[in-house]
Amino acid sequence: MTLPTPADLGVVLSDAPKDTDAPDRTVTVPLGELVRVALRRNPKRAHLLVSTVLAKHVPTVPAVALAAGEVLGARVADVLDDGHRVDDATIGRLTALLPTATTDGERDRADRHRAATTLRTDLAVHRPDHPDVLVLGFAETATALGAMVAETLGARSLHSTRHDPEGAVAAAGFDEAHSHATAHRLLPEDPDWLPGDGTVVLVDDELSTGATARATIRALHALAPQRRWVVATLVDLRTPADVAATDALGDELGAPVTVVALGRGAVSLPDGLPQAAADLIAAHAVDLSPGAVSADSVSLVGTGDDPTDAPRASRPAAEVTTLRAAPTATDRTGVPASRTRLPRTDVEGTAADLRSLLGAAPGRVLVLGAEEHMHTPLVVADALRRTGLDVTSSTTTRSPVAVLDDPAWPVRSGIRFRSRERTVDGPGERYAYNVRGFDAIVVLPEPGTDRALLEGDDGLLSALAAVTPRVVLVESALDRSGGSPADTGPRPLTGPSFGSYEPDDVTWLLQDLADVALEADTADRERAIQLEGANYAESLPVEYVPSPAYERLYEDALRRSADRVAEAVGIVTELVLHDRERPVLVSLARAGTPIGILVRRWAARYHGVLLPHVTASIVRGVGIDETALRWLAAHHDPDQVVFVDGWTGKGAITRELTAALDRFAETDGVRFRDDLAVLADPAGCTPLHGTRDDYLVPSACLNSTVSGLVSRTVFNRSVTPLGTLHGAKQYRHLGDRDHSRAFVAAIEDRFDAVRPRVIAALATDAAQAPTAAAADRAVDWRGMRTVEAIGAEYGIEDLHLVKPGVGETTRVLLRRVPWQVLVRDPEDVDVAHVVALARERGVPVVTRPDLAYSCVGLIHPLGSRVVEQPVTAATP
Repeated sequence: MTLPTPADLGVVLSDAPKDTDAPDRTVTVPLGELVRVALRRNPKRAHLLVSTVLAKHVPTVPAVALAAGEVLGARVADVLDDGHRVDDATIGRLTALLPTATTDGERDRADRHRAATTLRTDLAVHRPDHPDVLVLGFAETATALGAMVAETLGARSLHSTRHDPEGAVAAAGFDEAHSHATAHRLLPEDPDWLPGDGTVVLVDDELSTGATARATIRALHALAPQRRWVVATLVDLRTPADVAATDALGDELGAPVTVVALGRGAVSLPDGLPQAAADLIAAHAVDLSPGAVSADSVSLVGTGDDPTDAPRASRPAAEVTTLRAAPTATDRTGVPASRTRLPRTDVEGTAADLRSLLGAAPGRVLVLGAEEHMHTPLVVADALRRTGLDVTSSTTTRSPVAVLDDPAWPVRSGIRFRSRERTVDGPGERYAYNVRGFDAIVVLPEPGTDRALLEGDDGLLSALAAVTPRVVLVESALDRSGGSPADTGPRPLTGPSFGSYEPDDVTWLLQDLADVALEADTADRERAIQLEGANYAESLPVEYVPSPAYERLYEDALRRSADRVAEAVGIVTELVLHDRERPVLVSLARAGTPIGILVRRWAARYHGVLLPHVTASIVRGVGIDETALRWLAAHHDPDQVVFVDGWTGKGAITRELTAALDRFAETDGVRFRDDLAVLADPAGCTPLHGTRDDYLVPSACLNSTVSGLVSRTVFNRSVTPLGTLHGAKQYRHLGDRDHSRAFVAAIEDRFDAVRPRVIAALATDAAQAPTAAAADRAVDWRGMRTVEAIGAEYGIEDLHLVKPGVGETTRVLLRRVPWQVLVRDPEDVDVAHVVALARERGVPVVTRPDLAYSCVGLIHPLGSRVVEQPVTAATP
């Protein structure tokens, strides 16, 4: 039976005409793409607009919801600083992400995930920092949306709540007249949560009349007058009279009130809608009473043997599995700007554990948040989706929506359960919609929730067990630490909040040291390292900004070497996959990071596997980050881990890695294999290599601008205390000079062309006698012998000051105080950038035809006696 549609009831959505004078100055997303009309059991308002991007009532591809929130945040940023981040093309890309009735299959969802992730990463290039702005999200629907806007702005955030924690005293409150639960409270921990004469951004999913926003502004302005107010919303449905009322409020307060939205328009409602809605609901709405069974309440999708198609009374109860996750913070008490871009829990660890628990082919998965607890479940869902599963996300709600199982209506199935949480209005009924048809539902309740509150015949777990064969409950304590890494445990980072790579490409096992002053003059650093016993990782060199001429050298090198690098990536990937069933890539930050991304992409393209890829810090004299190793051991199989770097110099890092892993096995009882996979191994220290030639891997030419805009790693106990991850900074201000993603794309673009050579090279290895093949890849430490000879010749006792190979010589020139550069052939195109850098910095270039490497960099040995060698400069 086909039910009447919203249009049949006389409900019509219409878009507002483009307003070139609007604060956001650009086109908007069509209203009908952003919301769909539903009916609800609420005498105050018979209709409800259900968002397609909020991940509330409708299960949504997580990256799409995140992209929508971040586009809204970017639109606010444009208003605050008169920027132009969101243009017509951006709105077009966002609109293309939104599903239709014919584009919501598994492949479509995967495509939308990829497109949304790329949009998010592109937008992040121009993220501003507004630490003095406060973003206030409205409960329950806009808590995650507010967090996304705050993250985009780099602002402080807080959301209203209907929770009533024991001992909590509200700093302020207000009512939402048309809501099913009207009372809102603000529970900030910071007594100075609302300083005056600033900017406050209110965030809600829908602006119907603007009355709630105006009342909130009036109340808060009375507490602390502000210079400016901004209201950000997904859809702005105000009439001209409502717009005038908002403008008048700004005039009255002497503080402008600006409204920005993704969609603008109107909803036309006929006079008889309340009765027509009531009649339709009475005749056709699905009964959500516990134990109710009807033809309408069976399943939205599929027929036959799917256990979710069976009526509740005839289906065995679903298995409920518990996963204990790291403590989780909420935004209910406020988040300072310094933490707004950091995860509230170990998102990546939770996702990795869920992936392992769900198994290889769990089918379609729903990650379900709990009412106001929307943001962390959404980012966990996105992280889980990045492992290759078909994941969508939604949240439980207070809203009593009518369930009409017909394609014309957006809410087609649902459950009703009883909430026993402490709220201002006490326990009551809650709902979750569109939950049928999933093979597994992962529930993330409020942190600190006692499982007993979710159990019972009328509890959430029992209700979910009626609609899915498998339920996973993620239990997490409430994190009250204030976000200190020493207290929270590791919380790995991903783009677009850290680094310029897409989050699918890499997880950074690092902490963000953005607010720490670490850069030091190169000469001062060299004195501290050589004469005062400082470790080179205790500070950072001032980041080199390449000149236009140097960037041209990089581009030339990339064109020359792309095939060679791609071939090495292919060989290394195939070797790794041959040796491990499901490898976990651990690249050595930061030179190894783009190589790990390329290995992951080769494996995905030709083998259909999405390899986990994290990047971690290793420091000479310290070893690999032990906190990172503990995280890896907790969430992955240590025997499957393979370490990845770009190239070897003399083999010092290889030895450092082996020694560090041996120490870790002794202290923690966990053994990682010390295999190191590299593209080029001129040092002869690892069998997992693409070549033994000393050639230019183009990414060696640049620093952060080809490594995700991330600094080299930092190990300094004053800022990376015991038990915390090593750190790094990101240089977002260099975004316009960033080649990171373009470098990866340029190499990946050559994969198909070089694959026959990769296959041929591996076939040649396989055809050899085992002893001959082993000999070709045997470790012989030739690089270390060369370094020892050069050290003896030049009187350099500390061999760490001798840096052989193109990559290492480049680093000497960019980071240290170089003394001389030795080159085998100054006309070799692979050392052109080295010669150019040396000339820029006034470093002598010595021609040495007998070198085993293409070049060798010598660091000035301060305070020691050295043999002065005659300098023969390379030909200009």
